[in-house]
Amino acid sequence: MSPDPSSAPTPGRAGTATARRRLREAEIISATRRLFDERGVRDAQIEDIARAVGINRAIIYRHFTGKEELFSLTLVQYLDELRVALSEAAVTAAEPRAQLQRLVEAFVDYGLAHPAFVDCAQAIMRRPGGDLLEEVSESAMYRLGQAIGGCLSVLTHTIEAGVDAGEFHVEDPGLLANMLYASGLGTLQLGRVAMLVSEQAPGVPQISRVTAAQVRDHMVASALAVASGAPAAR
Repeated sequence: MSPDPSSAPTPGRAGTATARRRLREAEIISATRRLFDERGVRDAQIEDIARAVGINRAIIYRHFTGKEELFSLTLVQYLDELRVALSEAAVTAAEPRAQLQRLVEAFVDYGLAHPAFVDCAQAIMRRPGGDLLEEVSESAMYRLGQAIGGCLSVLTHTIEAGVDAGEFHVEDPGLLANMLYASGLGTLQLGRVAMLVSEQAPGVPQISRVTAAQVRDHMVASALAVASGAPAAR
């Protein structure tokens, strides 16, 4: 018995179903982003995200493998915005040192303006790579890699230009870009806490304030110092 042609999916129907699925995924990611910005990453629960979209939480798990994948794709939104901010900062200076300064400043400004980005990025980075690969689909990991790579490429190109100009002494610009990104996320946490801990006397702690400007200046100075350091001994 031959199949009923009317029951077979048509290209139009398949395209519509795919479009609906993508739209629903975008709605869920946008709702997650809003909750991150309003409450922070720790307080964003799957139930709250589902309620914001007007769906049952079970539907979220039809679109995403789990919380880690949803958070990873929400991080992609932040990273896409950060890449634009970095690209715009890069064109404001031609000389590599000045360009690196502008890039670090743009990174700090974005991170302080979007604290949920810092939390989300750190939450993903805290997961062992093997665990993350098991919990996040290949397509989602690819999108996350694209987003991170897009940001790091702007920084890497600036470092490479500095090396070519003889201003920077870096053997692996890509590695340095990754290290600046990772360490920058940690330093941004200090800017959010806005407190420094020191020892006033042996065993006596002292708490003082740290400003966003101090954090920005420190990160700029650190990036320039590392990039401009003497070549490693061979």
